Amino acid sequence: MAYLDINERYDFQQWVLSDLVTLNEFEKREQKNYVPRLAMDPEILWKFLILTQTKVLDKILKKIDRDTILTVVNQEIIKNGLLYSLKNGVFLENEKLDLMYRTPATSFNEKANKLFDYNQLTVMEEVNYEGDERIDLVIFLNGLALFAIELKFPPNGQNVEDGIRQLKGRNPKNRLFQFNAGVLACFSVDILEVFVTTQLKGQDTYFLPFNMGKGDGIDQGAGNPHNDDGPDTIYLWRDVFSKEGVFRLLERFIFLTPDKKDIIFPRYQQLRAVTRVLDDMSINHTDRNYLIQHSAGSGKTNTIAWLAHSLVSLHDSDDKTVVDTVLIVTDRIVVDRQLQDAVRAINHQAGVIKVMDDRATSSDLADALAGNTKIIATTIHKFAQINKSDWMTAGVTANKRFAVLIDEAHSSTTGTYMSAVSQVLTETDPENGSIEEVQEVSVGDEIEQEIARTGKQDNISIIAFTATPKATTLQLFGMTTPDGGKEPFDVYSMKQAIEEGFILDVLNNYVTYETYYKLNKAVEDDPELKSTVAKRKIAKVVKLSEENINGKVEIIMDHFITHDIMAELGGNGKAMIVTSGREAAVKFQKAFNKYLEEHHITTIGALIAFSGKVNLDGREYTETGINHIREEDLKSKFDSDDFQVLIVANKYQTGFDQPKLVAMYVDKKLRDVAAVQTLSRLNRIVKGYNKKTFILDFKNTYEDINKAFAPYYRKTVLSDTISPSDILDLERKIDEYDIMDMENVHEFNQYLYQEKRSSRDKQKMTTLLNKGYECVQRFDEKTQLNIKKAIRGFLRMYTFLIQATAYQNEVLHEKYNYLQSLVKMIDVRLGGNDFTVADKIVVDYMKHKQTGEFHEPDLPVGQQVKLNKPSISDISEDQEKKLSEIIEEINEQLNLEIDGAIGVTGAVAIRELMKKNEKLKQSAKVNNREDFKFTFNDEIDNALTEGYIQNQDFFGVLLNNESFKKRIAQVFVDDVYKSLKGS
Repeated sequence: MAYLDINERYDFQQWVLSDLVTLNEFEKREQKNYVPRLAMDPEILWKFLILTQTKVLDKILKKIDRDTILTVVNQEIIKNGLLYSLKNGVFLENEKLDLMYRTPATSFNEKANKLFDYNQLTVMEEVNYEGDERIDLVIFLNGLALFAIELKFPPNGQNVEDGIRQLKGRNPKNRLFQFNAGVLACFSVDILEVFVTTQLKGQDTYFLPFNMGKGDGIDQGAGNPHNDDGPDTIYLWRDVFSKEGVFRLLERFIFLTPDKKDIIFPRYQQLRAVTRVLDDMSINHTDRNYLIQHSAGSGKTNTIAWLAHSLVSLHDSDDKTVVDTVLIVTDRIVVDRQLQDAVRAINHQAGVIKVMDDRATSSDLADALAGNTKIIATTIHKFAQINKSDWMTAGVTANKRFAVLIDEAHSSTTGTYMSAVSQVLTETDPENGSIEEVQEVSVGDEIEQEIARTGKQDNISIIAFTATPKATTLQLFGMTTPDGGKEPFDVYSMKQAIEEGFILDVLNNYVTYETYYKLNKAVEDDPELKSTVAKRKIAKVVKLSEENINGKVEIIMDHFITHDIMAELGGNGKAMIVTSGREAAVKFQKAFNKYLEEHHITTIGALIAFSGKVNLDGREYTETGINHIREEDLKSKFDSDDFQVLIVANKYQTGFDQPKLVAMYVDKKLRDVAAVQTLSRLNRIVKGYNKKTFILDFKNTYEDINKAFAPYYRKTVLSDTISPSDILDLERKIDEYDIMDMENVHEFNQYLYQEKRSSRDKQKMTTLLNKGYECVQRFDEKTQLNIKKAIRGFLRMYTFLIQATAYQNEVLHEKYNYLQSLVKMIDVRLGGNDFTVADKIVVDYMKHKQTGEFHEPDLPVGQQVKLNKPSISDISEDQEKKLSEIIEEINEQLNLEIDGAIGVTGAVAIRELMKKNEKLKQSAKVNNREDFKFTFNDEIDNALTEGYIQNQDFFGVLLNNESFKKRIAQVFVDDVYKSLKGS
């Protein structure tokens, strides 16, 4: 019987050796050349020193002999660390000896290039490092042991896990493995996977995967792609261990933490993302933007730090620098301390990095931009605060090239804040068409320049990082796909991070609850309380009622105690309660404290987190007033043993990294990316513990949460993109109301772009706005509300359009400027909203019932995100009434909380999708209305499926309920038929 014998493992070793020698030009050295006490191949080191530093070596040899030199070099490496010694050399007898030469930044310096060529990579097999102990392969640089490799061959019954166990058994005090003096990293490698560690600590050794990730799109996860031509791990010795790859690791990536307790080695996706961006920018310079979709647990902070340092020294094929300054931009109020430390740890050179902390002003940022600082870390808000006098101080930014690294691309990076960044970084000085010359150019020129500075800039490349890219983020920073969509430049998926053990799957221990209640007969019979507005008010009163919240706190505490949440993580387990708003948070906090008091519990403490003030029962509440601690101390206090529960309202649901969180109690409707970001607060692992997570949800179905996670679990793709036609449709809708006289609009803009405006000028601008407002007031309240909605949609989409496309249209921009001010004047609310219902409501029955317990996520595949474009069509009052009635029935019969306005908007979206249906267009042309209805009913599901991602709650109900679906469709059948018949 044929089988793979034990020699096949040795054959694997020979494959690796052969590639290193023949492809990467390593020299193969014999085991006899290795000196264990020095962890080096002295012959190769001596050869390198003679070739590169003969004169210095001759001086030293006059005082000490060769063996003493090697001994002192070894002592210096042990004292200062191998990495430091390689980068900075060693000193003996008042002379410096370089142990390697860096990759030259350009090809101009012949001496530097020649010295770099003298660097020699060698490899030894079966290295006998202690007694009879051997390591399969050791890679050396200039005779110094650099990487140790343990190889395993799965067909013989041993895999990468056996290699890890074997490395854990190696003596960490041996010179070869001595931390910060021996090899920089140890690898366990089989034909399928690679794992790496930078410090052997016996059984406490922590190994990281160094794998590419397997599959693409919906199949992306842990492991490596199949290689038809050899082992799946071939990238390690062919690419990573090429001469270019080894020096890339040494010069750009591997670093010692400031406390000198850890050596940081990149994971594969970090190395790949940085290298891919650098390679692309060395060719395309600042011509494009990049979106890096890296999951939580990917090591994003270090990736940003590595990329920042690499970019400032990047040159193109003509030896020209690609960027002058790298900006690391965050939307947090204060630049993250962890990010600061990571950036500084890689390079300690003075003056390379400036951090715009909370003491820095916008003027400090302007000065830094004008100076020669290579890396600037700042909040995005400081750009919006820079005024024209700051620009004048800053000098020429338009003549500089910038790489802008965005730490977590959220909404602030796709709106006016990002426009401020672009405008500041493209401002010119007086000698090149400056602010002083503004009065000499036309308003049209001003508008053209303003639009040009808002979109993608030739001198700015934006590299945006996020785990959960929204549609707008993909539109602005994503790569265009062959089918016209948008996708990230580099992906490390949530699925891969979970499978590799860097984050937890928060959907595998999920319990849902439903609240049932019955109102008293008086409420049901009161006509005033049957309106949509009243029903929303009733729902809010019930939601915030003492009985409701007390009942939920009982369930929360029962779960908290039954599952012994505090006992998790060695007694450090913590929980978060996510409430629907500030008032709810305060009421939950009161109910929580009451429960603890009544049950005589003194071992559990709770903090509350919300912004602003809450007036409740005649008292004013603030976060600091309730907690009796400063806001800036809340995170550290919650981390202490004094507090186990954090009650939040729209705060700490994103960007809050607390690994001790193991449980979350949700009393808030969560959708799309907000659901992912909120629940992902639980996904951090804690080394040394088998952390379990628990979610108890009062508001969301498990199906809805699965659908929210689906687009972000793998690679996120934008299926449609924005174009000028989208905004032109909105413009036409506003023009139909005839509220703008273009002469007034143009005159308004003439004043707007004046450098200095007198009091009289401002009065005139107000008069021009009043004319528009008078036109708006001609309409009834309902139409005014529609006008305001249309204007807001126009403003939002236009701002995004010029960022995404730099679309030039002077008339459109003038309207944009005018409408920005006009919309603030339109303060209209439909009547019937200024009444209270709390005193009329009696809840006869209330019960919280568990509706499901889930342990296995069922994520739909192929989910894509879409841009939420404003609706451009109104509906008649009769249609809205019918739709509102149907939506009320849906809520009552199915026990849902679909917002009336959102439901109506969703119904209008169905109508618009039906109007675009090609089959219906043909049917309308050849059929009468009655026959057309049959085709219409057949095509409803297609429209619902197409628009599902935009309104999952409402569309999902209709897809699963024939009766409601047909009733909604009937409201618009005449509209659609007439529209298509006349087209």
